[in-house]
Amino acid sequence: MTIGFLSLSNYAQEQITTELKKAYQEEKYDLIISEHSEKVEEYSAKAIYYVGMAYYMKADDNKVLKLMDLSIKKDNTNPDAYFIKGMTLNYMGQFEKAIEYFNKAIELDSRNPNYFSGLGDSYISQEKYEKALSAYLTATEKNKPIDRPFTMIPQIYAELNQPDKALQAFYKAKQTISKESDSYANILYNIGLYEFMNENYDKSEIAYKELIELAPNDYHSYAKLIQVYYRKKEYDKAKPLKEKLYQAYEQGKLTGNLKSMFCFDQFEWNGKLILAYERFAVKEGELYYKHIFYVPNENGETDFTIQTENSPISVELGDPKYILGMDKDGTHSTFRYGFEEDFNYEDLKNTVILVLDEKIKAGASSRTTKKKN
Repeated sequence: MTIGFLSLSNYAQEQITTELKKAYQEEKYDLIISEHSEKVEEYSAKAIYYVGMAYYMKADDNKVLKLMDLSIKKDNTNPDAYFIKGMTLNYMGQFEKAIEYFNKAIELDSRNPNYFSGLGDSYISQEKYEKALSAYLTATEKNKPIDRPFTMIPQIYAELNQPDKALQAFYKAKQTISKESDSYANILYNIGLYEFMNENYDKSEIAYKELIELAPNDYHSYAKLIQVYYRKKEYDKAKPLKEKLYQAYEQGKLTGNLKSMFCFDQFEWNGKLILAYERFAVKEGELYYKHIFYVPNENGETDFTIQTENSPISVELGDPKYILGMDKDGTHSTFRYGFEEDFNYEDLKNTVILVLDEKIKAGASSRTTKKKN
């Protein structure tokens, strides 16, 4: 009689576990919580685990910890319970405790890439980059590795100031991660950025073109590709990209630092990185700056600017649409150099460099309390 009762009890437990697993896979988290959370003390370790996972998906961290502890108490051989507890502790910022549980999961099953990825997350959150790198690299060596380690490894190399290894890791991530992944676009962006910094403009172009094709509304990448074409002196290729940005501006689609202007070129002068921006807005009937070259100080902050200025009075007098000006140390200066709308960029850039080298003098100067817009 007792044997029959135990057999029936085991069967019932198996049924409950199967039911919970199915409900969890169908994402019926609220149903699991409402119908099973009060009965968990009677359940098997695996059934408790699934109830805990429902709370995990609902981000109820304290409940998750309580249920994973109960599951482990009933069966301390399930690595997933240790893993989920580690992940929850990571979310709660208790990284040292999380490491203990990830290591326990790895001790029980060293084949699962998720466990090593979670361990890497604990270490990187503590800025222990070498240990994080080791954990993530191990995760990529396992069968069916997940995306996260591939996306984190290049970031760690960047933190360790190893840009060449970071770029290699981004390329490896590109080969591994699905194009449908949310991370794929970010990988392409970083490849384009690193290749640009390495002056490999053709490779940078390839990355940004693929990114724009993949995400046509990624307007920051349009600006980056424009910079590539300016470095290659292929200005005609930049024109349709500029038109796209202007259309997006008129439609109110641009955000952040693209909302009013975009960087179209950057170049070094005397060890300083000069950033060239173009404003979208045109202030009819008023003086406005159109192309602005930002010159940094030793701290990387803007020291002064050189810009093309549209003056309605000058235009009325038959002068070029833009004259060259400078705002420096509270003084606004203008130079006797004019540029029409279809100016040659090399001429403008070379003239700006002449101003930077102090080889040409201002035609007029005046004190000002603030910079013009």
